[in-house]
Amino acid sequence: MDVDAIRLRRGELSPKVARSLRRALCTLHTLETMAVNIYQYQITTEPCELNRYLIAAMCNEMTHLQDFQVKLYEYGWKPSRTRWMYWIVGLVFGLLSRIRGRRGILRMGVWVETKAVQHYGELLEGIPWDDETRRIVEKNRADEESHVARWRQLLAAEG
Repeated sequence: MDVDAIRLRRGELSPKVARSLRRALCTLHTLETMAVNIYQYQITTEPCELNRYLIAAMCNEMTHLQDFQVKLYEYGWKPSRTRWMYWIVGLVFGLLSRIRGRRGILRMGVWVETKAVQHYGELLEGIPWDDETRRIVEKNRADEESHVARWRQLLAAEG
């Protein structure tokens, strides 16, 4: 990342808009923390295609996490203090789905990413985003949609 890509945005918003934007960015950051952990704990040591897909999905979620953390700091805010709880939820969801096997992992992926797409949609409609941040949120939502498609395709191939 280049330092010129960072823009300090403190004081650019009305208090009402700032509050809604802060909540939305904290929510997205926290949920991406959970998603990273779900994938992290689904990955096994087995050299298989599913692990390759899970690693790519985890890496993708890590970029989303970074996107939202950067935006939080640009506005002068910090991530939610309760995000550690979502870290634990991600661990639990990841391990439980892994115990259920390949189909459990794929079904968890479909469920979680479908919820993420819905959540992104609600936040995109309900928050007055600046153009740059909106583009990031829309790009990340499109990534989530591609995850849903991939997990559904792999689940359908399972029969």
